[in-house]
Amino acid sequence: MGISRMNHAVLYVRDATRSATFYQDVLGFSTVAEFPGGAFLRAPDSTNDHDIAFFSIGENAGPSLAGRSTVGLYHLAWEVGTLADLVALEKELTKVGALVGASDHTATKSLYAKDPDGLEFEVCWVVPLGLLGDVAAPEGVRPLPLDLNREIERYGALTPSGR
Repeated sequence: MGISRMNHAVLYVRDATRSATFYQDVLGFSTVAEFPGGAFLRAPDSTNDHDIAFFSIGENAGPSLAGRSTVGLYHLAWEVGTLADLVALEKELTKVGALVGASDHTATKSLYAKDPDGLEFEVCWVVPLGLLGDVAAPEGVRPLPLDLNREIERYGALTPSGR
């Protein structure tokens, strides 16, 4: 008996419709079910029933203090199929003012963004295992700055993720 992967996440948000719209418009998710105060969405290339769900708790809800003064979830990470996908998402996240960072973790190339409630998420491309052997990060330097143009030169824009 073993766990094979995460199936879905459920988030409390101020407005489920607003959050669902953000994930649809910016990340390409589709709605699989919705009702007053709730929405269930599927990622573009997912085979799950749903990958994320939102439940409204109202506009007066305070911000998440996880990691600042309370324990809690830091972020969810979504994987893309190619570096070209990551570049496209970087442009979209920048356009809507959601992009807050980017990192080269050697084995993954990652963008960090915040949704309308300020909840952070990551979008990453995983370096295929067969190509990872030639990558050496300087000792003690984590994470490295992300240079997507350099990564595309190294791996190719359409090389499939190392899922």
